[in-house]
Amino acid sequence: MMSITLAIVEDLDEVRDGLKNFISLGNDFHVLDTFKTAEDALYALPELQPDIVIMDINLPGMNGIECIRQVKDKCPATQFMMFTVYENDEKVFEALKAGASGYLLKNTGLVQLIESLKELHQGGSPMSSNIARKLVTVFRNNEKEISRVETLSARENEILLLLSKGLLYKEIADQLKISVSTVRQHIHHIYEKLHVQNRTEAINKAFGKN
Repeated sequence: MMSITLAIVEDLDEVRDGLKNFISLGNDFHVLDTFKTAEDALYALPELQPDIVIMDINLPGMNGIECIRQVKDKCPATQFMMFTVYENDEKVFEALKAGASGYLLKNTGLVQLIESLKELHQGGSPMSSNIARKLVTVFRNNEKEISRVETLSARENEILLLLSKGLLYKEIADQLKISVSTVRQHIHHIYEKLHVQNRTEAINKAFGKN
């Protein structure tokens, strides 16, 4: 099995080196390179074409959101995971609009980070739970209740709601007392029925934010 390739864009040496060292402990990931600035990443990422980029927002010079916006088209297969201290609505939506598929806060445990990176690579859209709650709050802004998506089964609607709360696949499996593979199968069907590619798009479509 080939390792998932990564690049890290983070200006703080201790955070960048800590992430690289921890992620490199296992065989699932291979860190191709790390960068202290968005400008350096913009130059190198199109050549590297990593599977995933872990991206900070607050960088010297260009910020991480603008970096994604500029490099996304040059790295069409790359998934971008925000890893930041910012949790205000504006930054979250700006990052997702720019092309990020995941959004984790820096207080996320390293073990959960690893699981989230795997989920991202498998087509998920992992987010810290309070970030997911912010999204749901916005999507429900003019709704008293979450609408049931008529094209989905009862179990699929149940899983979609748990996804919207930021739960990982294993957490959903544990809560519903089903296997992780069954969860993945349901999520695959949800994405197919809603004609979406990831968690963010599914929540967006289901909860009415067009």
